Amino acid sequence: MSIRQALAAGLLAGFAALVAAQAPAAGQIKGDAWVHTAASLADSVRQGQLVLPAAATGGTAFVGKFKDAPATSGRVPVVLFLHGSSGLGLKAIGEWQQWLAGQGIASLAPDSFALPGHVTYTSPIDKASYERIHALRASEIAPALQALKAAPWADPRHLVLAGTSEGAVAVARYGGPDVAARMIFSWSCEANYFVTAPGTAVVDGQPVLNLVSASDPFFSRANPWLGMADAAGHCGAAFKGQPAAAVLLLPDAPHTLMNLPAARHAVAGFLRALP
Repeated sequence: MSIRQALAAGLLAGFAALVAAQAPAAGQIKGDAWVHTAASLADSVRQGQLVLPAAATGGTAFVGKFKDAPATSGRVPVVLFLHGSSGLGLKAIGEWQQWLAGQGIASLAPDSFALPGHVTYTSPIDKASYERIHALRASEIAPALQALKAAPWADPRHLVLAGTSEGAVAVARYGGPDVAARMIFSWSCEANYFVTAPGTAVVDGQPVLNLVSASDPFFSRANPWLGMADAAGHCGAAFKGQPAAAVLLLPDAPHTLMNLPAARHAVAGFLRALP
């Protein structure tokens, strides 16, 4: 082999190693249940994580399952929150809900894993499978909204839909008239590896708050397998021309950011400003 050939071979080997290092590891899917049953949808609400503020209970705040809600007096604003792929086991969700209660706001986080055999995954997986999961999560919104509208403590005029990561995709795509506002945490509303198309719903005049890390490990350019070289990493383009929509990028924040002081401050201001 000549020196030129040896150099060329070395360069090719180096390039192949670089590509291999940047390629995503194969993801994994576990479980076999991709669609809710009528029973699991009902259970997703019944077993949902509910926090009621003192203004609703007339005493101390209630923390428990929706099915165990105590007797209440008066109606309060409500946030319906869709958890991410790790479910309600994420401690940050309960902490955030209790913080909301301190602001006089009730919250319900349905339990998607009320479905036996619920699929789980490690990313990246194929887009068709992601979309099946997004459809599963989207199906949880209607029964939860119905239950909240019937709850004696919920003010249906002040009902906000929110979600994080996987749950935020369903929130971003929801364009129903029965929510006053939406909050989209840790999702960018862009055409990346996570969706076949963003499908973001734009409701004219509806207040929307998008909070995401500027270096989100999944949806910013910090992700080497994002699949979108020109990604902005936020929902700004999706809500262009909507003055009631706002985007807050938090520098150096983790993927789960709802309890950061800047995030809580933004959420509190957003909710206070709602008509």
